[in-house]
Amino acid sequence: MGASTRKLHPDFGPSGDPKNPYGIPVTIVPAGQTPVPVKFTYADESDKGPYPLGPNTLIEGGAGSGGDMHAIMVTADCQLFETWDTLDTSSGWTAGSGAHWSLSSDALRPTTWTSADAAGLPILPGLLRYDEVKSGHVDHAIRFTTNVTSDSYLWPARHEAGSQPNENLYPPMGARFRLKASFNLGGYSAQAQTVLKAMQTYGLVLADNGSPWYFQGTADNAWPDALIAALKTIPASAFEAVNTSGLEINANSGAAR
Repeated sequence: MGASTRKLHPDFGPSGDPKNPYGIPVTIVPAGQTPVPVKFTYADESDKGPYPLGPNTLIEGGAGSGGDMHAIMVTADCQLFETWDTLDTSSGWTAGSGAHWSLSSDALRPTTWTSADAAGLPILPGLLRYDEVKSGHVDHAIRFTTNVTSDSYLWPARHEAGSQPNENLYPPMGARFRLKASFNLGGYSAQAQTVLKAMQTYGLVLADNGSPWYFQGTADNAWPDALIAALKTIPASAFEAVNTSGLEINANSGAAR
């Protein structure tokens, strides 16, 4: 992943377009909205639906923008729906793939199934949110990407999307990398330290193919430019791979010891 020369890159923040800040948006679905059918490219590994997509659904980058065009929807009864390559066409909604989770369950996707994410994980739990950073407490791992991965995956991931067989050279989906405890947080703002402490405690989880060491957050115009700039100074070489197999309780559950 080129850790010796690269720095972290926060893949979110103000874009200059208030309607489409960088990052992955989250839609809170209005009560009573009627879900709709979705036609999937990878239907055999997608939950059939229907999905609570509608005219107010926020899509990553904006509707029809190209790129991943993720849509994340949370309903009032604590259901999470996520789609990738999401399009509202003249003949109805389409997506590359989609997944549905109950937020009251720890159940993972079926083995070898993708989601809206290459690793088969939910996207929402791994997104950094400004409200939690502002509160001074981030209590979860953060989703990140790299460009070349091995053709394997580690718990809690359920799916691989790699081209390389050698896990000694290329990371598998689900691999976790933690900011070293020895990394000096002095000189960073309180908000930057909140993010870095989460990276020291919970780490980064490899969830998708993309640019190396890009980590994801919500699309929010409130992200301060100074915080984004500070997070870009963190060297990837300050991270270490962590064996998390001892946290696993059940191979089919995301619950951890």
